[in-house]
Amino acid sequence: MKPLGVNWFIEGYIDFEHKKYLLLNYLQEINRHFDKSKLYPNLADLIFHYNNLVDFKKNKSLMQQAFPQRLTQADIDAVKLTYQKIIQDDQSMQEIEMIISYAMSKMNPAIQTGKEIYDFVESHLNINPVGIMPLMPFHGYFSLRNGKERTGWIYEYQITIFEGKDDKYRGINVTFIDTYEHSIVNTPEAIKLNLLKRDKFMPNPAVYYVHSDITFPLEQTLLPVAKRSLVKYISKAA
Repeated sequence: MKPLGVNWFIEGYIDFEHKKYLLLNYLQEINRHFDKSKLYPNLADLIFHYNNLVDFKKNKSLMQQAFPQRLTQADIDAVKLTYQKIIQDDQSMQEIEMIISYAMSKMNPAIQTGKEIYDFVESHLNINPVGIMPLMPFHGYFSLRNGKERTGWIYEYQITIFEGKDDKYRGINVTFIDTYEHSIVNTPEAIKLNLLKRDKFMPNPAVYYVHSDITFPLEQTLLPVAKRSLVKYISKAA
């Protein structure tokens, strides 16, 4: 998939039909991934572009604090410069407004589809604490089982707090540790004991068993949803 540039709707030759062609090709590929229940990075990218259009439509241009993961200062300066030029050109602005309205009308259904897939995956996730939990469960491990697959994955996680423009948010950093074979003997409790033996720095780490009822694409869907669900679960419990 050829990604859309950050400023795709105002870059280069501003022509509705050309921008429409770029957008529809992009959305066709996005929906192809959604049809296979592959959410990421497609859903995040789609939401980014939609918010980008909303922000521009409100005449705020693009602010670095709104999208720190995608925009550099050079991006911001380029958008502001372009905006200053086109705002003085009524014909260009009308074309851009047509492009934005059309793009938002096409992106919104795709976003809703992505969110429905996300909700479906989340509804089939179960999170269970393993053993005695520490008072501060923001750093620990979780094992992840994908449907009835015998091979599972073990990750170390650390939940962080960062400040956005208007509020504080929780994020999660995850590091892959190992795989394991699910069996009658190799239970979540047994996995925790093995983790205790190998990690002397956390005598009683928080450990969670995360498993789905249905098999999903691991990297593109299950792991990203599991990470976000784990943050919500731990935040509520804490």
